[in-house]
Amino acid sequence: MPVPALILAGTHSGVGKTTVTLAVLAALVRRGVRVQGFKVGPDFIDPGYQTWVTRRPSRNLDTWMVEPDALAQSFRNGAEGADLAVIEGVMGLFDGRGALDESGSTADLGRTWDLPVVLVVDAQGQARSIAPLVQGFARFDARVRVAGVIANRVGSPKHYEDYLVPALRQLGWVEPLGYLARNEALALPSRHLGLWTADELRPAEAFLNALADAAEATLDLGGLIELARVPRLPPQTSKAAVRPARIARVAIARDPAFCFYYEDNLDLMRAAGAELVPFSPLAESALPEQVELVYLGGGYPEVFAAQLAANGAMRASIARYHARGGAILAECGGMMACCRELRDLSGTSYPMWGLIPARVVMETRFTALGYATVATEKPTLLGPAGTQVRGHEFHYSTLEPLAALPYATRLLRPGRDARADGIQIGGLLAGYAHMHFGSNPEVAQRIVQQGLSAG
Repeated sequence: MPVPALILAGTHSGVGKTTVTLAVLAALVRRGVRVQGFKVGPDFIDPGYQTWVTRRPSRNLDTWMVEPDALAQSFRNGAEGADLAVIEGVMGLFDGRGALDESGSTADLGRTWDLPVVLVVDAQGQARSIAPLVQGFARFDARVRVAGVIANRVGSPKHYEDYLVPALRQLGWVEPLGYLARNEALALPSRHLGLWTADELRPAEAFLNALADAAEATLDLGGLIELARVPRLPPQTSKAAVRPARIARVAIARDPAFCFYYEDNLDLMRAAGAELVPFSPLAESALPEQVELVYLGGGYPEVFAAQLAANGAMRASIARYHARGGAILAECGGMMACCRELRDLSGTSYPMWGLIPARVVMETRFTALGYATVATEKPTLLGPAGTQVRGHEFHYSTLEPLAALPYATRLLRPGRDARADGIQIGGLLAGYAHMHFGSNPEVAQRIVQQGLSAG
């Protein structure tokens, strides 16, 4: 039986969607509801917090990056065994790939799957004006069902009951579903690339209880559950992945420095015959034994540059593996760690793993942000020349070559110039793009098979 779901969307970035979503999840978990979290868009950090709250791996739902059948399967995989799915939106409700292109937006998902949307509104400094704001969002596209409103950063119970609720009730069709008061104790700290990760903060149980307490006190949790509907998904296909004759052991970097992975990528690799073996480049002295592929995801190597540089044993282990032709897939932070050195904002340089003759230089603002398609120009781990995988890039660093860099892929970027990205040296393929294999599920099979061949 499909699991009912609802979307918590915002009027804009910074409205408090993440805090509201985590509070709802925490309160529902406390009530014994088996709730599954999802995140619209390519973000890695919010799913990490959802996973921490629910103890169920959160997944990304992105209508631009992922093919419709794979997107539906992602929902089914994540929601299996759950009672309810809560989907956190991205940016503002209608913000997607471009100014007039809503693909990848929260609205696109809600419209495609016919799901109810609960609009999170920053009510600080507002009274009656909340009504035309909500009305505008609801009437912009009648196919997007704005069915409820949660007010965030409310000044007092009087502010909500005497001013916001009457204004919303006058609309006649939108359900006020409570509020969260202004409370700095519920704020998550942020920095470049967004919030701190759950792996770094390891939030205390007291914070989890504070989130649940706030939701129980002033949100209509019963109304939210009642609002949820079963999504209108495309029919499930029975196509099964072709598994290799033997299992491939894949070492996957998992620690606070390397924690950005799409859960669907890992599912697809497992389905293709991968046994994922986690290891910590920060804390361990060597790669796991007898692995055929190393997967280095994104994260914050710049924050842990001194610790990575001090771990000479791990650097030597990775260098030996690469020297004997071992297959390595490195994305963004993983690629940065594969370079010769990393220079932080203070100008201090740290030796990295030395597989790529280049220096990574941190900048004060992002140097790339947006969707991209990785297109191979020669055979790589991803497959033959002409293979394409959709994903995104978001980083605050630039790459300074210290020698000629052998690129094997290009990034096709909507509305921007294409550029070289994927560096191929021996069995290593490393680039800035975070790829979602759901855009081309055959890629996961090829990566695992290439690892077996290289091993």
